[in-house]
Amino acid sequence: MWNKVLKGFQKKYVSYGRFSGSVVVRNLTQEEIEELEGFFGKSFHRQKSVSISAEKFQKALENSRYKNIKPDMILESYFGRPLLSRQEEGLLKEQKRQEIIRRVTSDYEGTPVQSEVEYIMHMLKGNSREDFGELEQQLYLSAEIFNKLPYRKEQKIYLAVFAAMLTGNPHAFDRGTVGGRILEQMIHRSLEQRNLLIEGTEIFPAYKRQKSFLAAGILLDDVSNYAMVCNVEAVKKDGTIHMGMDGFQKEKDMLQVPLGVISDWKEVRCLQQKIYIVENPSVFAMLCGKAECSCMCMNGQPRLAGLMLLDLLEKSGTTIYYSGDLDPEGILIAQKLADYYRGKFHFWHMDPEDYNKSRSEEVISDRRMKILDKITDVRLISVVDEIKKYKTAGYQERIFV
Repeated sequence: MWNKVLKGFQKKYVSYGRFSGSVVVRNLTQEEIEELEGFFGKSFHRQKSVSISAEKFQKALENSRYKNIKPDMILESYFGRPLLSRQEEGLLKEQKRQEIIRRVTSDYEGTPVQSEVEYIMHMLKGNSREDFGELEQQLYLSAEIFNKLPYRKEQKIYLAVFAAMLTGNPHAFDRGTVGGRILEQMIHRSLEQRNLLIEGTEIFPAYKRQKSFLAAGILLDDVSNYAMVCNVEAVKKDGTIHMGMDGFQKEKDMLQVPLGVISDWKEVRCLQQKIYIVENPSVFAMLCGKAECSCMCMNGQPRLAGLMLLDLLEKSGTTIYYSGDLDPEGILIAQKLADYYRGKFHFWHMDPEDYNKSRSEEVISDRRMKILDKITDVRLISVVDEIKKYKTAGYQERIFV
């Protein structure tokens, strides 16, 4: 009961900044009523709830053997900490924040992050729930990340390597971790500083995040993030021809180009300003061996490397001829690529006749068939109707046999 009384007055103190107000205690037992009657010298007979004012509490205290003890002292002793109003507590927290800002700003004097410390502190404010030790730790980590983003030295570093360099833990910046969230915040701040706007796309939602990291010099997945091409010439950002691409073009060989290489290109050139893009590596290899044309392989779901190549192809005015598997997933990929590409885009070997030629015995499940409801491109409706009719998958490899 006394715990309720004292806790109630503590809350009043936080609100008003002084010992005041009233506390109502409900559902009292007979024993608790007797305790209150003994302290206040007043009858509370048959009352289930009692309203206790700060004034009455103080008067009762003065009339007791504890008359030299102030109510504030009782509250501080009971709860083991100084009494602070909400306003005083806010001021104290702000003083602590400013103290941390001054310390970190001093430690990073003369570095890129020096002018950003206060902004970063504000950004981190909601991360640590007023744990100032944790907040300071996060601020120092933020400063280290901001100063050491690889783009500052014109480098590209894998995410896990960057995390290990800064923290000793290769998973410290994994998505969903506090470190991962801080890294994303620092990358976005650096993009703002450089006036770099990375546009998102609903068609490929992961594109914006991947490209933002790349702009900071961090590779999320360079090893499996690549594009396969043949008979394609590339021009680097410094205006020179990429000699490796030039050599492969002269040899008429296909090659697998990683994201880190593509990110250094400013232009790609194709034979007759057109390129044939296919979904499957085996079909791509067959085309490269037979055709005198520029070719590319998406290898299933488009990666950032493939999308960045599409951006460069669009910039150079290249016409695309795309062919994919004639099943729900393949048709959806084809539509997404057509929606993404703003230049001339043609579906190639993706009509009902090709479907019937490529049709297999593999029955498409009802769940997968529902994917076809997302197809709205009029150029694909006729083949969608054919797939709905037979409910079996058509594979690209069987068209090009």
